[in-house]
Amino acid sequence: MGNNPGRRERPVQSGTLNRLFRMKMRELLNPAIRSIFLVVVGTAVSAQAAWELAWGDEFDGTNVDARKWVFETGNNNGWGNSERQYYTARTNNAFISDGVLHIVARRESMGGFPYTSARMKTLSKFSQKYGRFEFRAKLPKGLGFWPALWMMGTNITSAGWPSCGEIDVMEFNGSWSNKVQSTIHYPNSSGAHTNQTAFFTFPTPGDSATNFHTYAIEWSATGIKWVVDGMGVTTWRRWSSSAGAFPAPFDQPFFLLMNVAIGGNYLGYPSDAAINANTTFPGEMQVDYVRVYNYISTAPQARKPAGPMSDNDTSMHRPMAVGF
Repeated sequence: MGNNPGRRERPVQSGTLNRLFRMKMRELLNPAIRSIFLVVVGTAVSAQAAWELAWGDEFDGTNVDARKWVFETGNNNGWGNSERQYYTARTNNAFISDGVLHIVARRESMGGFPYTSARMKTLSKFSQKYGRFEFRAKLPKGLGFWPALWMMGTNITSAGWPSCGEIDVMEFNGSWSNKVQSTIHYPNSSGAHTNQTAFFTFPTPGDSATNFHTYAIEWSATGIKWVVDGMGVTTWRRWSSSAGAFPAPFDQPFFLLMNVAIGGNYLGYPSDAAINANTTFPGEMQVDYVRVYNYISTAPQARKPAGPMSDNDTSMHRPMAVGF
């Protein structure tokens, strides 16, 4: 599968700059410290928009943090998508090792279904309206795998789907290699489900979604921008919805979700037999971190670092334009 669940495949810890970066991120996650982490462009920027870290999970502990995540279990009638996995809260399907979260899909029978996996959400633990929502992850490849990093409105229990709105920060068809997809879902002016979607193809020859990449959205009252590895892919600015005046339903707090589904409509309904014949199990999505930022309209001057960045993992550096 190209994933080794016992090892962290990134050179972050070998570089002094990146060790300091991760130390600073953990410091910023401490609510007692109110310093601001700035993501800016260029060598010296004055009065530039920036991001302040609001919430995150670096997965540096030994167990999934129950203060931040809730496991959803079962199959729930295929989760509306004819999915074939049974979600569990077992460490067989979700665990932390070497600072990385592993969500593992396995070929095993449970609850009348032929596969198990994990699905995690922050509903009742954390939600936010607007900001930058960023994941760094590597994905499993193989027929039947459907990993996703996504968000839904906290009013899902009262309004239902799609009235609550959904933002797919990243989803991936395991039969692909070098592209990923992002989609926003909402009810149109007649109340029927509709969506707007975009694809991103990794520009470096030989690169693929099975390597670590950063996936983010920058969300405000005027639009939703999709960003991959610091590159703006598209910005959705126009929609009309029965949920209310623009930008409804994307005008309320959203919570986060992460999961690896197996089979279902997104993949074209592959049969269990086809999945079993063509795919190596277990397969896993590894998540290095999840970070949520608030938008800060102005920032003090930022200076160019004194030395070069030695780490060749460009997805950690994220040089990017802030704003819409």
